[in-house]
Amino acid sequence: MNRLTIEERARILHLLCEGMSIRAITRLTGTSKNTVAKLLIDAGKACAAYHDANVRNVKASRVQVDEIWSFTYAKQKNVPTAKDAPEGAGDTWTWTALDADTKLIVSYLVGGRDAEYAMWFMDDLRSRLANRVQLTSDGHRAYLEAVEGAFGSDVDFAQLVKIYGASVGSPGRYSPGECIGTKKFRVMGSPDAGHVSTSYVERQNLTMRMHMRRFTRLTNAFSKKIENHAHAVALHMMYYNFVRIHQTLRVTPAMAAGVSDRLWEIGDIVSLIEKAESRVPTMRGPYKRQAS
Repeated sequence: MNRLTIEERARILHLLCEGMSIRAITRLTGTSKNTVAKLLIDAGKACAAYHDANVRNVKASRVQVDEIWSFTYAKQKNVPTAKDAPEGAGDTWTWTALDADTKLIVSYLVGGRDAEYAMWFMDDLRSRLANRVQLTSDGHRAYLEAVEGAFGSDVDFAQLVKIYGASVGSPGRYSPGECIGTKKFRVMGSPDAGHVSTSYVERQNLTMRMHMRRFTRLTNAFSKKIENHAHAVALHMMYYNFVRIHQTLRVTPAMAAGVSDRLWEIGDIVSLIEKAESRVPTMRGPYKRQAS
């Protein structure tokens, strides 16, 4: 990647975080597509490492979890006939756990939607919490075993199951079914029925679709590699938690949760990248290129 200034890197990352595609950024900034993609990869790695190390001991009372769908390279039904489909092609799910009070994304995971991923996700969430919480999920059955395996009986867990009517769109066109009701089920512990809700985490799904071009439906902006998809998610989570001021909180979710004591800027994410680059060892001995 050509060496960019801190200001140039910050501008590109800000455009990525506000939902602009890589090709649009290249047209706007004159930077090559490969340079923007490499910066996204570096940023994703640095942000994921920072989140893993610092979003810990979160004192939450109510946590909502959900999964948001997207796809990599091709939709699942088209993968068998797709040309040179890479590993990980098809349905790609992003699991998110949100603190309902501070709106902090406590944990996230990119991958499948099966029981194994549910267990990884719940294990990671449990490791980041400092106390017992009330947990609400949708009716996905994989949560039942995963929550018990991660929390044991040390959780107040309920599921909110939505009841959908028939789709109202024209035949052959995308149109979600209308939600005609919900049912609340206590799974374990003593959850407060008045707080059995997934509204906040579902609103976060909309935020993700607005701020990551890869999640936009009915376009060709979808991810071609699942690794790059995960890097984009990591960058978004860092931006959402630490940089973007929440409209109702008047601070960032990280500040509201006590994870950060200051408002971050995009330049701080660039600093994380530069710190990571400085830790990469240089080649020595016979592997070092000799001057010609």
